[in-house]
Amino acid sequence: MSEEIKKAAIIGGGVIGGGWAARLVLNGIDVNVFDPSEEAEQNLVEMLSNAQKAYSKLTMAPLLKPGKMQFVNTIEAAVQGIMFIQESVPENPDLKRNVLEEIDNYASKQALICSSTSGIKPSQLQVGMKNPQRFMVGHPFNPVYLLPLVEICGGEKTSMESKQRAAEFYHEIGMKPLILRKEIDAFIADRLQEAVWREGLWLIRDDVATTEELDDAIRFGFGLRWAQMGLFETYRMAGGKAGMRHFISQFGPTLSWPWTRLMDVPELNQELIDKIVEQSDKQSGKNSIRDLERIRDENLVAIMQGLKLQDWGAGAVLKDYEEHLYTKAHSGVFKSEPDFSEPLRLYESVVPPDWLDYNGHMNESRYLQVFGDASDAMLHFIGMDEEYRSQDFSFYTVETHIRHLNEVGGSEPLMVETQLLGFDEKRIRINHVMIHPPSGKMLATGEHMFLHVNTEKGRAVQMGKAIYEKLEKIWKGHQNLTIPEYSGKGIMQLKTHGNENAT
Repeated sequence: MSEEIKKAAIIGGGVIGGGWAARLVLNGIDVNVFDPSEEAEQNLVEMLSNAQKAYSKLTMAPLLKPGKMQFVNTIEAAVQGIMFIQESVPENPDLKRNVLEEIDNYASKQALICSSTSGIKPSQLQVGMKNPQRFMVGHPFNPVYLLPLVEICGGEKTSMESKQRAAEFYHEIGMKPLILRKEIDAFIADRLQEAVWREGLWLIRDDVATTEELDDAIRFGFGLRWAQMGLFETYRMAGGKAGMRHFISQFGPTLSWPWTRLMDVPELNQELIDKIVEQSDKQSGKNSIRDLERIRDENLVAIMQGLKLQDWGAGAVLKDYEEHLYTKAHSGVFKSEPDFSEPLRLYESVVPPDWLDYNGHMNESRYLQVFGDASDAMLHFIGMDEEYRSQDFSFYTVETHIRHLNEVGGSEPLMVETQLLGFDEKRIRINHVMIHPPSGKMLATGEHMFLHVNTEKGRAVQMGKAIYEKLEKIWKGHQNLTIPEYSGKGIMQLKTHGNENAT
C-alpha cells in the first residue's frame, strides 16, 4: 500500500465522511473518526454494515481483514500520528478553514490532508495553514465506498508531490483518481452535473416534465451510455466512421439553436474543433468505430443484466420484455392441445457463437441453460405465467442431474423433448432429452425436480388447481411412456487405482 498507510483520520462523519470511513475500513485501514454529533457513531456503524453487504457482492477476490473504527472526542486525538486525513465537514468555507487549520496544527508535517468539498477552491481553504503544500481537495461521489472517482484538485500552494502521493493512496483503496489540470470552482464532475441540474430546474418550472420523467430520461437513456463510455467517446461513435470531426460538423451548429436555457457556450471555432478532434483521436483512436460499437453493446448488456437482477431501471424494462418474449414463444408452441402420448416438444433453438468453448463446441454451462429454458417452457405450458408468479407462487429447482453425451457446434439446431416422470401436490419431476434434429443424436439429458413454493413465506405449498389439472392431463399420456433407465441414478462410481473393491 502507498507509503504503508495503515491508519487514517476522518473529520466529519456524515454521509460523505461515513462513506470514506467504510471504504477505508474495508480496505484494512484503521480509522479515527471525529464528529461531535450524537448520532454520528450509530450512523457510521449502520453505513459500514451496508458497505460490507455491498462489498460481499462486488468482487469474488478475497477481501482484506477489516480495519478498526475508533471514535475520538477531539480533532487533536484523531489526527496525531496519522499520515492520511480526510476532512468532510459541512460545506461552509469558514467552518472548513477553522477545522483545517486545527488539523494542520496537530497533524504530522508529512501527513496528507484532503477535503471532500464539492466545489470550494482549495486555495481558499489553505490560506491559514502552516503547511499548505500537503493540502488538496479529494472530492468523492456518494456512495464513497462504491463509486471509484475521486477528483484531486490542488491549490496555489499544493505541491505536485502531495497530489501524486494522494493519487497513489486513493488508487490503493480501489479508486480512480483524477488530478485536475487547473484549479476551478466545483471541479469537473459537479460542473457537468450542475449543467444538467440547472436545465432540469427550467424544465420543471416550465411544466415540460416532472422530476420522475427527468430521472427516467437519464436512467433509461444517456445515463446508461455515460456510465460505460462517457460523453465524448459516445459522440465520437455518433459521427460514424468519420469520427468526432464529422459529429461536430453535423451537430455543432445546434449550439446556437434554442434547445436549452443554457446558451452561454464557447464559439465552436476551428481551434476548438481541432483540439477536440485531437484529444478524441488520442482517447479512442486505437479502436475503430465498429470496435467501439461492439464494446459499447457488450457493456450495455452487462449493465442492463446487472440491473435486471435488482429489478430496477433499465433492468426492470428488460425483465418485462423477457416475460413477453417467453409468453409469445411458449404460447405459440401448440395451436391446439398436443398429443400427450408423446414427450412434449417445447424448446427449439440454435447454438449461438458466444456459447462455444475453446474447442468450438457448446460449453457445459450452456447445456444447463438450455435445460433451464426448456424447464421454463414446461412450467409456462402448465400455467406458471407472470400472473401466477405475481400471486407469490413459483416453482424452485431443488435437484438436477445432467448427462453430457455428445458435442454440438456453433449455429447447429437444438430441440428438447420433455417427459413428465411424476408429480404430487407440491412437486414435479421431469426429464429433458436434448436432440440434434439433423442427425437425431441425443446430445444430453437433464432430470429435474421442482418444488412449488410461496415465495413471500419461503416454504413449500400446494400448487394451484389449474396447474395440477394440467399436469393430470399430461400424466394420462406420459404415464404410459417408458421411463429412461438412467432416471433417478447419480454419477456412476469408477474403479480407482488402489481400490479393487470399488464398483
